[in-house]
Amino acid sequence: MLKLNPFFLMSILAFGLFSCSSTEPNQINNEIVKAKKIPLEDFFKNPEKSSYQISPNGNYYSYMAPYKNRMNIFVQKIGDTSAVQLTHETDRDISGYFWPNDEQIMFLKDAGGDENFHLFGVNIDGTNPISFTDFEGVRAQIIDDLPDQKDFVIIGLNKRNKQVFDPYRLNLKSGEMSMLAENPGNIQGWMFDHDGKLRIATAIVDGVNQSILYRDSEEEEFKTIVTTNFKEGFSPQFFTFDNKNIIGVSNLGRDKSVVVEFDPLTGTEIKELFGNNDYDISGVGYSRKRKVITAAYYNSWKSERHFFDSDSKLTYENIKNHLPGYEIGITGINDDENIFIVRTYSDKSLGAYFIYNSAEDKMDKIVEVSPWIDENEMSSQLPIKYNSRDGLTINGYLTLPKGYNMKNAKNLPVVVNPHGGPWTRDGWGFNPEIQFLANRGYAVLQMNYRGSTGYGRKFWEASFKKWGREMQDDITDGTQWLIDQGIADKNKIAIYGGSYGGYATLMGLVKEPDLYAAGVDYVGVSNMFTFMKTIPPYWEPMLDMMYEMVGDVEKDSIMLKEVSPVFHVDKIKAPLFIAQGANDPRVNVDESDQMVKAMKERGVDVEYLVKDDEGHGFRNEENRFDFYRSMEKFLSLYLN
Repeated sequence: MLKLNPFFLMSILAFGLFSCSSTEPNQINNEIVKAKKIPLEDFFKNPEKSSYQISPNGNYYSYMAPYKNRMNIFVQKIGDTSAVQLTHETDRDISGYFWPNDEQIMFLKDAGGDENFHLFGVNIDGTNPISFTDFEGVRAQIIDDLPDQKDFVIIGLNKRNKQVFDPYRLNLKSGEMSMLAENPGNIQGWMFDHDGKLRIATAIVDGVNQSILYRDSEEEEFKTIVTTNFKEGFSPQFFTFDNKNIIGVSNLGRDKSVVVEFDPLTGTEIKELFGNNDYDISGVGYSRKRKVITAAYYNSWKSERHFFDSDSKLTYENIKNHLPGYEIGITGINDDENIFIVRTYSDKSLGAYFIYNSAEDKMDKIVEVSPWIDENEMSSQLPIKYNSRDGLTINGYLTLPKGYNMKNAKNLPVVVNPHGGPWTRDGWGFNPEIQFLANRGYAVLQMNYRGSTGYGRKFWEASFKKWGREMQDDITDGTQWLIDQGIADKNKIAIYGGSYGGYATLMGLVKEPDLYAAGVDYVGVSNMFTFMKTIPPYWEPMLDMMYEMVGDVEKDSIMLKEVSPVFHVDKIKAPLFIAQGANDPRVNVDESDQMVKAMKERGVDVEYLVKDDEGHGFRNEENRFDFYRSMEKFLSLYLN
């Protein structure tokens, strides 16, 4: 679920598949050992079991698994051999779920990809299913699960005003909701202290400035404590354990975001707790039981942690010792913080789930996520970097077909794969799209072009009003780098991406008509004017920010027309395949419709796949299969 945060506004079009180790490809006497062709369905079918969590008391775990090809929720008592199926959805996957207490599971689901998520609840024995937010055209979001108040959660609803979310305290036993504050129209986030009291709000002021509002108690009025331009700011994460100061992430007066402690009474930073010279800090965690800050998180080419707390570091190291050769993530922890759900992953494996008992230092395997994936047949995702034409360092990843490495990879067919967002980034790990393409014999280039997050404010701001311009040049420069390295066959290069990556695909074909042999646009923007006019209503308060970051439809109309692919189909020579969800709330189906129409009017080859039961990306398994089958056939036609 996309969450818009006024601090950096980095997620506007976030789109992508889960991606996450790497070893050198197999070579015997310098002979290339190629991978066997793996069925397409193995890459894109639903996992056997996934999304494991643990109950607060540590007696049960939950997971999602396919039921009639849709991902549903199951609960199993630890030690038992059978599970209880809690949901029986057949039209669409459950979007996400959590444990508010030991007796219930809460989950979110939308209809046909419209992203108007409704909140549901069900007891862990399958009884008392309830829809808490059964309101037509209303989107529900989880603001705070109030882990210390087991019968209540805080949710946000845009019921009163489609553009903004009001916070409600929801009684999970009775279903009663009480509004805690009426959003005046500019609040984009709410934060509660450790006692469940609403104390912080983040607001947009004058369209492009953001303020943090604070109150000492719920009886007081909110007061503005700091206002900044949206390009910099302080993002509150949680209160200190005495509920007085705030721990957050800040880039005030800095290029890179760091962890700081902030005094809300004076509106000033008390001290910096941790920062990295090269990368933004993306988040910070804490222990509810021990009341200590545990770790800060950031991404280099892999996920990184900085530990504040020796106990947390020891637990992490003990877990790693049980699971050598894999990266790990903690997906669940009980209230006593001694039982963990652990997920492994690598660039070649979706990994497995384990239960770890820290008191006994005991690790038990639960399940392989996708046991049909043989990691020995997968390819390594190698970190790379190159320079843009104006001197920026662009970091990325290169995945080569099995048997190839940076020394013997020569004249390969290539798929250039710019990420969505655009204000997000590619990371290291298993990506089924990338592995599928590599298995079909293509080298795949991913790049974190300017604007990609995690590299500091200057790198992010370098993307402002650069859609289709310098941002596109970064992609072109990466493609040219592959050619110069001798890795790419310059006559067999395709470009493929989703959301902003789909837009970059279209602009790549427009700006570099002789560089790419084919393009695949997945839910991409084609017309900057119509795109701006069809954004979801809850993005409209941030429209001025988008105008500054992307372009103003009136003041920058000439520039926006120049970077709208639909107006330049006369420059496109390469064949194009477009895929779109009919219910997409972020990139309206008209973006693809008008591009297809313009291409056909020019007599340029275009293949079009529309799914009436999908939104921004295909969630239903059979639709994924259709898309990737079509893409495989299309790429094979033009790259082989």
